[in-house]
Order: sequence, then structure tokens, then C-alpha cells
Amino acid sequence: MHAYRSHSCADLTATNVGETVRLSGWVHRVRDHGGVLFIDLRDHYGVTQVLCDPDSPVFNEVEKVRSEWCIRIDGNVKARDPELVNAKIPTGEVEVFIRDMEVLGAAAELPLMVFGDQEYPEETRLCYRYLDLRREAMQQSMTLRSDVVASIRRRMWDKGFREYQTPVITASSPEGARDFLVPSRLHPGKFYALPQAPQQFKQLIMVSGFDKYFQIAPCFRDEDPRADRSPTDFYQLDLEMSFVEQQDVFDTVSPVIAGIFEEFGGGKVVDDPASWPQIPYAEAALKYGTDKPDLRNPIEMQRVSKHFAGGGFAIFAKLLEQDGTEIRAIPAPTGGSRKFCDRMNAFAQKEGLPGMGYIFWRDQGEGMEAAGPLAKNIGPERTEAIRQQLGLGVGDAAFFLGGKPAAFERVASKARDVIGAELGLTDESRFAFAWIVDFPIYEKDEETGAIDFEHNPFSMPQGGMAALEGDPLDVRGYQYDLACNGYELVSGAIRNHKPEIMLKAFELAGYGEDEVKNRFGALYNAFHFGAPPHGGCAAGIDRIVMLLADTANIREVIMFPMNQRAEDLMMSAPSDPSSDQLMELGLRVIPQE
Repeated sequence: MHAYRSHSCADLTATNVGETVRLSGWVHRVRDHGGVLFIDLRDHYGVTQVLCDPDSPVFNEVEKVRSEWCIRIDGNVKARDPELVNAKIPTGEVEVFIRDMEVLGAAAELPLMVFGDQEYPEETRLCYRYLDLRREAMQQSMTLRSDVVASIRRRMWDKGFREYQTPVITASSPEGARDFLVPSRLHPGKFYALPQAPQQFKQLIMVSGFDKYFQIAPCFRDEDPRADRSPTDFYQLDLEMSFVEQQDVFDTVSPVIAGIFEEFGGGKVVDDPASWPQIPYAEAALKYGTDKPDLRNPIEMQRVSKHFAGGGFAIFAKLLEQDGTEIRAIPAPTGGSRKFCDRMNAFAQKEGLPGMGYIFWRDQGEGMEAAGPLAKNIGPERTEAIRQQLGLGVGDAAFFLGGKPAAFERVASKARDVIGAELGLTDESRFAFAWIVDFPIYEKDEETGAIDFEHNPFSMPQGGMAALEGDPLDVRGYQYDLACNGYELVSGAIRNHKPEIMLKAFELAGYGEDEVKNRFGALYNAFHFGAPPHGGCAAGIDRIVMLLADTANIREVIMFPMNQRAEDLMMSAPSDPSSDQLMELGLRVIPQE
């Protein structure tokens, strides 16, 4: 017999009754029923009930075991009495009478319990992650993650892609976040960087003549943490293709993503990828207040500025006299009660706004009446025009935000989500995908007036060189994101592969030719040697698994995550370097004030 087990803790069924078996695992819990000890023995695969009474030669040893001790038992498989069968587990028809036991690893007093559904502070869970990972939900999440990655790989190979590895230590490259720098011992005073993404390398792979590339790639960005973003490192499905247009990328990636969500989505509806809408960035910002809309929610915002211009609501009327301002309405079907409207107004105040105007429509017996402070100020004619534009009726409401869109869109987007959820409008039974397209390449700093890249600087501008001769803020790129249920899952672009367009694009953002050659020399030089048109994208593995696991915290699907302060509490990172390490690298740490 094997030294540790003849079966896993999920293998035994009624067909094994009468056999002598060996099991190894952890003591999930111990129950003492009048001198008979019952132990739920757990391994990665499942749970088997084992038992021991004073007739067992190891009864005294079994009495000593506690939760999370790692043990090996030998015993006889017995059928449970019919009334004691546990139909909830595969091994529920049998139990094992212990004849011999070996303690493989005793456990000290536990800082958190594995058995049960107790909640523990995240600090405790991350400090003792190896215990936290033993919990059933965490085992399921990590298994799900592994299965998703394996399925992605199979699907990419089936589409004719090959996986190639790119360096994980390279030169610093500005791609929207701070680099993690790595000091060089052999070249004192110089630094490598951990790649924010394999962006330049995968483009160089295309220039090298490889038609299709993919990789499950680690990426490193020194970012501020969010619930849906790791502050240090993450993994993405990274891919690139030659001789493609934007639609070719969509047609390749969409079935892969849809297949993953169909396979692991727990039965939730996934629409045919051919029907996924393609929404221009400007339209997404107007209707949803974000470039990652949750389309399970049918609410679409609309501009209603004309109904407030020169009207009786002075705040909005004066606001509209300023350039670049507008008023938007968020329809709220079935939200027509003062209680709900007041609750949403309080929500806006918590988000840092003075409030959120509203109108709601009610039946007064002799007809419909518009109610709320805004309705009184602008009068029945304007109020009725708003109602008709928004397609609302009795029992409905509308909420209003005004100013420069950049100042209120974030709150408007959150308000739309809250309204949809609270009014039961959001369809929780589906995954709703949409491609967001036509991103602006440039943005203007409101304070300095300087032009810089708003998104990926390597995107091909729509219209090529001619597009760069006009107003930079009008330039749109062949750049796209895939949104799902309010999250960005995929981001990509058709690349700018012409060196002269590349130089002009960077020039508009304030980067001279020398700086481009210095920072992106390999890419710039390579484009002079027959670069093919190419494009691709990257899909966030962690975020995909987060959605499939139905959790809003990305740390629930990462095996060993950092906390919100970018600290590894288990490994005590970051840590202070030793003086010998600093000396070898020619570095000195200057204490902070």
C-alpha cells in the first residue's frame, strides 16, 4: 500500500465497503458522540467521515487530534445506516473505521478556523493565507482560476496561436503606470524594470514574422490598489496578430471570452458574440457615464440641457451659461417615490456633490402630476417635455446632474448602477458584453493646457497621418475595450506600425524625435524594416475569474495577493535591504522626513 493513501477523500463509495483503505488529509472537525469519535477528514478533493471507538487500538491517540492536524489513517470501509447517509457529499454512503493512525503534522492553536463560514479581518486572512486557502470557497476559487487558464490556452491553440514567452526584466517603458525598477549589480547606477505589459515585445514578435502570438503574461505596475485591481502584479491573456483590422481582432477574441463564460459561468446567459454591441467611446460616456458600462442595466442617460436653459431653476440655468457644461438625466423607471428620490439625493452627497435634482411622476386621481423641487421651479411645460423625451410615466422618476461632464460622469455612472440595482432593473442572470471603440488618443490638461496621450500611445490613429494634422482632441484611435457587467476585461488596439506616423503622434504629445528613439528605440528601429500591420489586445485573467467567482474583490481569486497597502503580510514584503545588498548594488537609502 502507498505510504500515505490508497484513495483520496472523495473516492470512496458503497462499492468499496469491506475494503481496507489508507487516507491522508486534514482534520476538518471532530465530534464526540458518547465515546465514539467522528472525524471529517478533508483533502483537496473532498471529505470522508472516519470514526473510532474504544475498540480501536489507536483510540487514545485519536482522542488527541484537533482541527487542522494533518493525519494518515488506515481503516475498514463500512456502509452507513440508511438514515445516516449524507447525500450532500460523494462519500456520504460510507465511513471508515480507524485501525491505525499517524500524525503527519500537528497544528497549533488556529488564528482562523477553516471549518465553517466565519468572517475574519482581511489582515488575518492574508497573514495566514495558507490557512485561509484551505477553506472550501478559496479552494474552489483557485481551482476555478487554474481551470480557466487551462481552457484559455486550449482555445488559443485551437485558433492557431502559439505561446511565446517575453522577458520579465527589461527597460523602463511608460505605459500608463509607474514601473517597478530593478537595480543592476553589473551596471552600477543603472536600472532594469519589470514589464508593465509585454507591449513592445509582442509587437516586435509580429515584426519578426510570427503571425499569431499569445501568452499568459505576468505584468507589474506600481499602482494604487482598488477592489478590482492588484497593486503590484497581475496576469493577462496577451495576444497579437499580423495583417488584421479591428474587426478581425474582435472575431478572434470574442468567441474565446464567450466560451470561457459559458463554460464556467454557472449557467448565466452569455449572448452570441456576433451580437455584442460596438459602442463609440463618446456614446458610452453620454449614456452610461463610463467606458465600462454594465449593460445588464437598461437605463441610458440623456442630455436635457435645452429644458433647463433660461428656466426657473437658477442653478442649472446659470451653469449652462458656461462653456462646456450640460445637464443630463438618469431615468429611473418605477423609482417614483419621494423616499427613493431622497435616498438617491443623499447618495450623491456622500459622493461629494451638493446633491442630485429629481422629478417624479405620480397619479393624483385627476391625472398625472410631476413632483419634486425641480418640477416646481421649471414649470409643467418643461417638466412634461422632459417626461416625454425620457419616455417615463406614472410611478417613474428622473435624476439630474449638471456641469462639465468630466466633473460629474463618475458619480452619474455610480448613480445609474445603484438605481438599476435598487429598483431591480439589473438582470443578474447574465453576462452583458460590449466593445467600446473609437477612443480619443489625446487629452488636454485643464490646468496647463498641455496635450498628452489619454490611452495607449502605440495605437494607429483613424485616418493615419492626415488625422494628426488637425485638432489632436478630435483624433480617434483604432483602440478598443471589452466591457462586461461594469468591468473592463479586455483592452487593445490596431498598432501604429509606420515610423513617420509614430513620430508625429508622439510629437503632438510633447515627445521629440530624440526622446522617442531613446525610449522606444527597438520598436522605432524595427518599424524601418518592413513592419506588417498588426494589432491585438490583453484580457485580465484575475478580473475574468473575479466575475466568474461572483466576487467584487480581486484578492479572493489571487492565491497570494498583496493587501490594499501593497504589502505581503505573510512574507513581510516589502522589506529593508541589508547593508551588504545595498553596497553590492551601489545604492543608499535616504530616510524619509
